[in-house]
Amino acid sequence: MPEGHTIHRLAAEYHRVFGGQAVAVSSPQGPFADAAARIDGRVLTETDAKGKHLFLGFASGDWVHIHLGLYGKVFWGHGPAPEPVGQVRMRMTTAADDAYSDLRGPTKCLLVDEGEKREVEARLGPDPLRPQDTGDAAWKRISSSRTTIAALLMDQKVLCGVGNVYRAEVLFRQGVNPHRAGRSLDRAEWDGIWADLRPLMREGVRVGRIDTVRPEHTPEAMGRPPRQDDHGGEVYVYRRAGQPCLVCGTEVRTEEHAARNLFWCPRCQS
Repeated sequence: MPEGHTIHRLAAEYHRVFGGQAVAVSSPQGPFADAAARIDGRVLTETDAKGKHLFLGFASGDWVHIHLGLYGKVFWGHGPAPEPVGQVRMRMTTAADDAYSDLRGPTKCLLVDEGEKREVEARLGPDPLRPQDTGDAAWKRISSSRTTIAALLMDQKVLCGVGNVYRAEVLFRQGVNPHRAGRSLDRAEWDGIWADLRPLMREGVRVGRIDTVRPEHTPEAMGRPPRQDDHGGEVYVYRRAGQPCLVCGTEVRTEEHAARNLFWCPRCQS
């Protein structure tokens, strides 16, 4: 499932390509057809993201609420849009018909009003990528919870936008054992996690991948080969089970934790 930086990048790209224009909206697959007809020809005025939720706002006051889920993707194209192929839930094209986007396979694609958008946002924890959000609400829940910090970081009601990669990497970078209960952390430890997530995820928005290693641990600095993985990016522990830790050389461990694969260094995160 895409992590929060991907959704914020999508919000920026929708605004760049379609912002301020009257756009053509259709639903070749069908389920979004009535909603698409309502906003077809309307001006896309703004885009927004919170956590893993994308919102496209129109001059009519309507918002398209999108959650990609596990399989959703957005495909971009230049020039006139070709005949749709496959499960295209929503197609958007410019008035000049010189660019288009196809939304395929999302978990959610709904038309909502401003109040409904706020209700969705209210159910989510703070987003490290939103400048107006702080980590205080997340800390209030974490500091009283017996649940592991690894599971809490993936709970979108506690903290939104963080997925398995950022979870594993920020805990490593902060030297926090993922099995610790939330309430065992002190405020300084939580503040360190929050303060680290913000620039890490902003960099993810900027470059379109997750890089978490510090300058002294890059392939160039260490004289090691670059990481070969379809996830891309240089990381400390994510999907590095059985390999030596880049910092201490201890074998990176993995286990299934709350239905997701967890990765950590037993020495650096003791």
